[in-house]
Order: sequence, then structure tokens, then C-alpha cells
Amino acid sequence: MVHTLGCPKNQVDSDKLTGLLVADGLAPATDASEADLVVVNTCAFVEEARQESIDTILALADTKAPGTSLVVTGCLAERYGDELAAELPEVDRIAGFGVALTGAYGAQDAPAPAPVPVELGRRDTGPVPAFDLLNLPRPRSPRPWAYVKIAEGCDRACGFCAIPSFRGPQRSRPVERILTEVEQLEAAEIVLVAQDLASYGRDQGRGERRIVPLVEAVSARVARTRLLYLYPSDLDDALIDAICATGVPYFDLSLQHVSRPLLRRMRRWGDGERFLARIDAIRGREPDAAFRTNFIVGYPGETEDDHDRLLRFVEEAQLDWCGFFAYSEEEGTHSSTLGGRVDEGLRSERLAELTELQDAITARRRDLLVGRRVSVLVDEPGAGRTHREAPEIDGIVDVPEALAPGTFADVTVTAAEGCDLVAK
Repeated sequence: MVHTLGCPKNQVDSDKLTGLLVADGLAPATDASEADLVVVNTCAFVEEARQESIDTILALADTKAPGTSLVVTGCLAERYGDELAAELPEVDRIAGFGVALTGAYGAQDAPAPAPVPVELGRRDTGPVPAFDLLNLPRPRSPRPWAYVKIAEGCDRACGFCAIPSFRGPQRSRPVERILTEVEQLEAAEIVLVAQDLASYGRDQGRGERRIVPLVEAVSARVARTRLLYLYPSDLDDALIDAICATGVPYFDLSLQHVSRPLLRRMRRWGDGERFLARIDAIRGREPDAAFRTNFIVGYPGETEDDHDRLLRFVEEAQLDWCGFFAYSEEEGTHSSTLGGRVDEGLRSERLAELTELQDAITARRRDLLVGRRVSVLVDEPGAGRTHREAPEIDGIVDVPEALAPGTFADVTVTAAEGCDLVAK
């Protein structure tokens, strides 16, 4: 059994690890009490995610059968492996997703390193064997959609983010390997993911960005191509045109805030005016474009004026989907050295105010779809998605259960229920 926490990129890692274990002769289990091996793929992005990972590990340790091996891997293992080994005697092995960064790994024409056998069933707090998860093969997708990770790591130095410290610098996968994986998955919708998607192909300041030809190549092979995690500074006209041409005009933009002074303290580009101009330009090209973003609330130095600017932006932008996250101090990041801490109570008030505003906007935008004819990809009996809904993240469309999963259907929206739509 492999239990996954965190982002879609972690799910890709879990899928590949599961495929490796199955190839080694194991069969998937659905419950820890029935498994011989339980692997927890953890998240360590913020404190809340770390606590969820710890709670999950302890819960699975309680429910697993006697003699079952419990393995912890993923970001928490990479970042806090020694501490976990010392403080969690319930765990049989801490196994980071190590990658050997030797030779020309990541170059477009470089051969993938051969995987080292993964010895998951024994206690070992010493060095963990390195193996190349990024290029491991995957089995056919069990769903009509699938995530495909096109790069690992990140070259940016955002003030709040510790990911480069344990995931390393960006390493782009060769195009041909990505396309081979896309074809093997046999999915109707491919969701491309990476820490910095638009920088694909340009690693450590070398090479050319190749995201546009990659999107075009993937779109030639599948009905839907969706992109997640785009930095606004890299969203140029060529990439916008490529996204719109896929038939999935869905723009997941990593904005984080709109106050220019605060964004500079975050070591980020842009400001609210530039973001609004780009969103308006995209809507001018494609009126049906859908937008998602996320913002950090209570970053050190955030003033009432900064917060008010963000409120005004959210009201003016009228985004389809938006997430707000309370600032979490991460050890070793630039933000951990900054003054101007925002009181926890004030941070919570700002978070609630923004969430209430966006919830109303999302509901209104969903109401506007009532009466429209839309195309849905049926994910499972009774549930589908238009181009406006990313899998596992946004709302869904309730559709007649007679529609077969994996097929596309034109339906009429008859009602909106919060984030979800009802169609016939």
C-alpha cells in the first residue's frame, strides 16, 4: 500500500513507485491491515503539511498488521530524515527520493540512470540508495486523466520556499521520455506538473525554454492538455496561445500576493496591475478562460494597506478559483530572517476575510454557467469536468450515471451548488 500526501507531483512519484513495486512482484493493497508493505509518501511544504504527514504515519503504524514494514519517503524524509529516524521508532525505514545528479542527467539527450534496487523492507538510517524516480516507467492510468511530471526541483529562490533545499535545482526531463510516458498512460487528459512549469528546458540558467513545443507535442497525442503551476513572469504570448490551442484554456498562476513591496520581500516578480493586465489580455483572446491562483496571507511585513490591495485585486480579478494560505515560517528560508511578523490572530482574520470574498466570487461564476451547453470528460459514473475544473482541485460536474467514464459528452448545466455544477 502506498499512501500519498501533498501535491500532484507527489502523486506522480507514488504512481511510479507503485509501478516499480508491482514490477518486482508485489500486488497493490487498499488497506494497511492487509498489506505486507506500507509506504507513506509525505509532504513537508508547510508546518500544517508536516503535521498531517506525522499524524498519518502514526495512524498507519497503529492499523498495519503485525510484521508489516512501514516506510516513510517523500519530502519529509528528504528534509528531516535523521530526525524522523530518531523520533519515530514505529517506522522501519526512512527512504528519501534521492536522485544521483551526475553526468548530464537532465540534458535532453542524456540516458536515464539505471534504478538502484529499492530495499524498502528493513530498518536503515544510513545513506539511502539513489534511484531515478523521474524517469521510471508508469503503468496505464486507472483514471481518464493523469499527472505527468516534466521536471524536478526548482532554480528560483522565493523567500518563503524551502523546496529547492531538498528537491534540488531544476532538472528537466527529455521530451521523448515525457511523450513516451504520455502514450503509455492512455489517458484522455494529461496534466503537466512541475515546480516551475514554464521554465521547462532551461536548467540552472542554461538551455532554452521548451514548454511551448512540449505542450504542442502532448496536445497532438491526447484530447486534453492542462498545465499547473505557471509563474506569471514566464506567461508570454506564445505560451498563452499554446494553452488556448489545447482546448483547455485553464491558467493556474502562482501569484502569491499583489503588493509590489511585499512581493519584493518574497523575492518575487510582479504586482497587481501587471497581473490584472495579463488576465484581461487572456480573457480578450479567450472569453471562456478559467483562472486559478493562490496567495500567502500574513507574510512578514504585510501591512493593512497590502491586505487591502489584495482584497481589491480579488474583487476586480473575479478569478474562478483561489486558495489562501497562512504564512508558515520555514527553516533556512529568506523569510525566516525577516522582521515584521504578523500576529497569528490578525493573520487568521485576514485569511477569513479573503476566503469569504472569494467563495462568493466562485459561487457567482459558477451560477453564470447555468443554462450553458458544455463539454465534459466523464471521470467516473455521475461525475465529470469541463476545461474549467482541474482534477482533485476544483469542483466537479454532476452528470447522468449512464455516461461512460473516459468519454466526452455535451451536457447542459441546470444548476450550481457551490463549487459544483449539475448537468443533464
